[in-house]
Amino acid sequence: MKRKSGRKALSNLEHQLMEILWKAGPGTAEQIREALAPKHALKDSTVRTILTRLEHKGYIRHKIASRAFVYSVVEKPRNVAVQAVRQILDRFCGGSLEQLLVGLVENEVVDREELEELARKVAKGGE
Repeated sequence: MKRKSGRKALSNLEHQLMEILWKAGPGTAEQIREALAPKHALKDSTVRTILTRLEHKGYIRHKIASRAFVYSVVEKPRNVAVQAVRQILDRFCGGSLEQLLVGLVENEVVDREELEELARKVAKGGE
């Protein structure tokens, strides 16, 4: 299995910002700051710093429109989740998907029926 080069993981605040972009689509730093405001009253400079960090990590990119930076996501949430699971596998399970899945079943995060249903879907080609 070929692995993509890993990106640095998202902090909680970075993840919340990404959620805004995934749900609302592209936006300016001000629009993102306003969307974050109900949970986090952040200064404009703080939001811009987080956006810059996300851009350096490769999660977002920007275009210039009417002298403002408009930020958009690079990857779908599902792809970012896959990268996060890959990091978990590598850090905690020695790269073994089997170890992770057994742990999920043993800790009742996933039951055997769900796992069997997933195995059937994978066997059919991911339908």
